[in-house]
Amino acid sequence: MSKVKAMTGGRMADRLAEGARALPRTMGEGLRAAPGILRADLWTMARDPLPRMRWLGRLPHGHVVLLAVLMAWLSMAQLQEPARPGTAQDPVPVIGLVVLEALAVQVALTRPIPAWWLSTAMLLVTALEVDGRVPAYVLYPWNYGQIALHTVVLLLLALRVRPRIAAEALILTLLVGTVTAAFATRPHADGLDEAFVSFTTAVVVGAALRGRRVARRRLVEQEELTAEERARRTLLEERNRIARELHDVVAHHMSVISIQAQVAPHLAENPSDDLKENLAGIRQNAVEALAELRRVLGVLRSEDALADGARHAPQPTLDRLDELVGTVRGTGITILTDVTGERRPLPPGVELSAFRIVQEALSNVMRHAPGAEARVELGYQRRGLTVRIVNTTPDRPAPPSPGAGHGLLGMRERAAMLGGELTTGPTPDGGYEVTAVLPTHHPDPSTAATETAEDPA
Repeated sequence: MSKVKAMTGGRMADRLAEGARALPRTMGEGLRAAPGILRADLWTMARDPLPRMRWLGRLPHGHVVLLAVLMAWLSMAQLQEPARPGTAQDPVPVIGLVVLEALAVQVALTRPIPAWWLSTAMLLVTALEVDGRVPAYVLYPWNYGQIALHTVVLLLLALRVRPRIAAEALILTLLVGTVTAAFATRPHADGLDEAFVSFTTAVVVGAALRGRRVARRRLVEQEELTAEERARRTLLEERNRIARELHDVVAHHMSVISIQAQVAPHLAENPSDDLKENLAGIRQNAVEALAELRRVLGVLRSEDALADGARHAPQPTLDRLDELVGTVRGTGITILTDVTGERRPLPPGVELSAFRIVQEALSNVMRHAPGAEARVELGYQRRGLTVRIVNTTPDRPAPPSPGAGHGLLGMRERAAMLGGELTTGPTPDGGYEVTAVLPTHHPDPSTAATETAEDPA
């Protein structure tokens, strides 16, 4: 145990030593990369107009100019106070520097980073110019007017650039002030505290307003994407509905035509060669049409959409069940029907789904169980309908299928749309059975959608 502890402690010590050695390398790499980062962030003349914000975006430029003039006048009044009675300042250099600093506020409306460079340079040059020529009670290196002008520049900068760039500008500004005050030739009233509070407040407020504006813009973009996605889902649902109806109606009738064309020569005595040829052509065309329809359905079903609510479609009802069964019997298939319970009108969605399920099940019998007998059972209950289609063992192998179909999927979707259940599978005697339980009272749509999504089939 002591050996294990010693080994563990040794590994921890090695890791700590490696971390300690890696820390200087990381700090050194960061310091070497800092000039490049600052150059990329702050060395640009790019134009960046003032954003359209609720109040600041509509602020007339003339008001900003007036504010800059007032702050410049205050700054000049303080800088031109003589250091000793009877002495006078040379007003020309001071006036020129303050005017340039006020001009930086106007430039910040369109080019914030160049304006910050201009304002910072004027702060530095003005502090060097007035050092030793203003009274000791005047703030140094910057007075209230200069602080106010540069505060506006930093605020306009923080409204446009990333918070990191605004923080870099703030740090460099305070570094310039600290170095200037440290090398002053005579003591002055310290103005760095006021400058630190004012500049930091401007950067924080500007960054917060910018973050709020960016968040709102992203929210609008997200709402637009959501609207586009909703429209796309609506389109996919419509395509899915069209694919289902094409499959249920067109594919069924084309299958019936193909099988009737195949069976017809056996129902006539001594059919002529022309008749056989024509019937073979009819069957071939029907098979090709089914293949084309399968490709079209594959395109329409390229992106499935969840069933949501009742589908609007042609509304065959169970009143046409005898017609459907008679059509299939015409292909030579023996079909028995059995109805239990009191037959009554059902909701349109239940009538349509029951009819389509029977139609698709009989189509599958014709395609996949040649020679088999089928039985269709309808059971009317007080709160729903049970549909059962079962066929016997086929008497010969079924022709190969050209591809995977969507019949069972369509039946499951119809049953799930109504909140019902569908079970399919082989019977003990070698046949196949399809049973659907369709409630007449539609459950909560969200529950039905959830059950559909969780159905592994």
